[in-house]
Amino acid sequence: MEKSVSLWSLIKDNIGKDLTRVCLPVYFNEPISSLQKGFEDMEYSHLLDRAYEYGKQDNHLMRILHVAAFAVSGYASTAGRTCKPFNPLLGETYEADYPDKGLRFFSEKVSHHPMTIACHCRGRGWAFWGDSTLKSKFWGRSIQVEPVGILTLEFDDGEVFQWSKVTTTIYNLILGKINCDHYGVMHIKGNRIHSCKLKFKEQAIIERNPHQVQGYVHDRSGNKLATLVGKWDESMYFVMGDVALKSKSYDPMSEAVILWKKNDPPECPTRYNLTSFAITLNELTPGLKEKLPPTDSRLRPDQRHLECGEYDLANDEKMRLEQKQRQVLTSCHVSYSPKPSLETGKA
Repeated sequence: MEKSVSLWSLIKDNIGKDLTRVCLPVYFNEPISSLQKGFEDMEYSHLLDRAYEYGKQDNHLMRILHVAAFAVSGYASTAGRTCKPFNPLLGETYEADYPDKGLRFFSEKVSHHPMTIACHCRGRGWAFWGDSTLKSKFWGRSIQVEPVGILTLEFDDGEVFQWSKVTTTIYNLILGKINCDHYGVMHIKGNRIHSCKLKFKEQAIIERNPHQVQGYVHDRSGNKLATLVGKWDESMYFVMGDVALKSKSYDPMSEAVILWKKNDPPECPTRYNLTSFAITLNELTPGLKEKLPPTDSRLRPDQRHLECGEYDLANDEKMRLEQKQRQVLTSCHVSYSPKPSLETGKA
């Protein structure tokens, strides 16, 4: 049976501190890990497949427009999600093979403090990799999360784009409806002709049109070739040229072309508001368990207990695993290094 636990009673003494070092009971988790959460960003990988094809047609403007839409689409799954993913154990891994999407993905927790996750994904004509260190601060009524790390996308023809994620804040932890917002400036830097600058607008206290994203694609001379408009939890569009030069009466949506639209939610929503794609991430299909390494997130007993609604068992197991990890790291002074890749020989 799920218990009612006061978040305030657990974190009231940690105002201004990094919450990645605070152990919370399982009642505040959703049944996927941060490693799986990284793969959730690949839900709209078809945008990168299209970007690859546009590049083959020498249409590099359409390529970067789709890359920008992909960079925004990763935030769509956070709408309505009020629970945190499991913090992986040091050395925990997650790998996924989705032939229907042409994806092979691997992620691993490579550092405990600071918590750092590294990932690599191979798609149709492109490769994506990166690392992320989350720095979080608790401010009483909200939690601010600052992702530190660079994401890299390389197409098979050698064109490369790099960007970093924006700031995330979770509001109304004590009173009101919990919600999250993403804000800041995202720079998508290319190694050839184009770059892109996207501004995620911070939500005001009373906001009639929240979650807005707007930006521009620039050439090497800084000229604005296209304008991007949309919302990170709905869709993204583009208009050729700089809409700021149009008349005040001009409506950019009158000429806007859609790049991406969020998928419909599942017919039977989970209590965690997981997307249809996220629901598949923890699935153990017949024959899969025997192929997975023992470090895979799908095999974590606390996470599996939570998915099955066994809250007390999940919480006991989570506390046991975290305590065991602390004891091992403290007593053995463990210095952990990720294993080299079998394909590249590199860590």
